[in-house]
Amino acid sequence: MPTLAEIDLIRPSSTVIVARDGTDAPEIFMVRRHEKSSFGSAYAFPGGVVDPEDSAVREFCHGLGSKDANSRLGIEANGLDYYSAAVRELFEEAGVLLADLACLDENLNSVRDALNDGSLNWAEFVTRNELALDCGNLHYISHWITPPQSPKRYSTRFFLTTLPAGQDAAHCGGELTESCWASATEVLAAGRRGELKLHFPTIKTLESLARHKTLEELVGWAAACVDWGITSMVPLSIERNGKQEIVLPGDKDYPGAKS
Repeated sequence: MPTLAEIDLIRPSSTVIVARDGTDAPEIFMVRRHEKSSFGSAYAFPGGVVDPEDSAVREFCHGLGSKDANSRLGIEANGLDYYSAAVRELFEEAGVLLADLACLDENLNSVRDALNDGSLNWAEFVTRNELALDCGNLHYISHWITPPQSPKRYSTRFFLTTLPAGQDAAHCGGELTESCWASATEVLAAGRRGELKLHFPTIKTLESLARHKTLEELVGWAAACVDWGITSMVPLSIERNGKQEIVLPGDKDYPGAKS
């Protein structure tokens, strides 16, 4: 696990898995990142770093309070910032807004474009509309920290939600170049065939999602993850039988683990 000195150098971020009903299994919204981004050309879930403006809208986070958010994430403070970032990043990158839209009288496509080009601030948009952010339907399912040797390090909280009625998802066309809806099993198979690039945390997350055959079952699992306990995952590479392998906390030979 990172030392206290290292934690300050690791950027907090949020990632959101959006699920909907599919023919044979739940479908997941996947996005392809631009080749020049931090995870270039890989397929992943919408998400990004927690920004200072996320802390300015805590009072508009509905569905859970500050203490509950901190408890769920296993941190002492600022837990709601991850939830606000999750809602914001999902809207900016996928066009899905987890909020009460009944009283919103703005063109959401224009708002999304303005947020992405920097001409509009998230806190300003939320505050002027007194927008109730639907944080209660963001289910915290995992925590991944990039390995120490990574040039850029992130402490990423993974959330799962369902596609709100009347909304659809579409990639932003800037940092994201492609998107698709597919079952977790289909995405994993495409990755094994070399048709798309997947990073290790995405693969492990998809493997967990693929175990659930209905949307109801998937959401029930996601809602229970906090109660079961969430381990912070820091993938490390070790040499085993002359080959490099990635290991996680709890795996045999994980560095620093007690034998």
